[in-house]
Amino acid sequence: MSDAETTAQENPHAAPVRKAALAMTRASLLATPPFVLACIVLFSVLNGLPGFLGSLVGGVLAMLASLSTLGMMRFSAGQDPMFVMVVALGGYVVKVIVLFGALTLLKGVTALHPMSLGITMIVAILVAAAAEFAAFRRTNLPAIVVSPAG
Repeated sequence: MSDAETTAQENPHAAPVRKAALAMTRASLLATPPFVLACIVLFSVLNGLPGFLGSLVGGVLAMLASLSTLGMMRFSAGQDPMFVMVVALGGYVVKVIVLFGALTLLKGVTALHPMSLGITMIVAILVAAAAEFAAFRRTNLPAIVVSPAG
């Protein structure tokens, strides 16, 4: 058994964080795809194939960004609080750089309608955030976890 697995099993905070991450992932995967699909249909009708492709790429990028945050949450659940902050802040910086890089590379692609891509990303990110927030609020988590070592 690795040190990370031992720490995750011993840390009383890991289980509630993983429970919240699972609930948030489910909510995000249930709520976001219908909105992305609606954007794809809308922008396909309005802008043709470039609207379809732009909306599809925007939806995929936004959902991957959202799910990567939840993955980092699950990964760092049983770790030391300082490591959790490193993962959270470092992951955020890496995600922003990757999204910026992807959008920069896609900037000159004429097959994608840029406004369709952008609006779909905004819609998907907002819907995912709202779904994750609602799932977190519904998840019954202890406010204080008392360590057995006291």
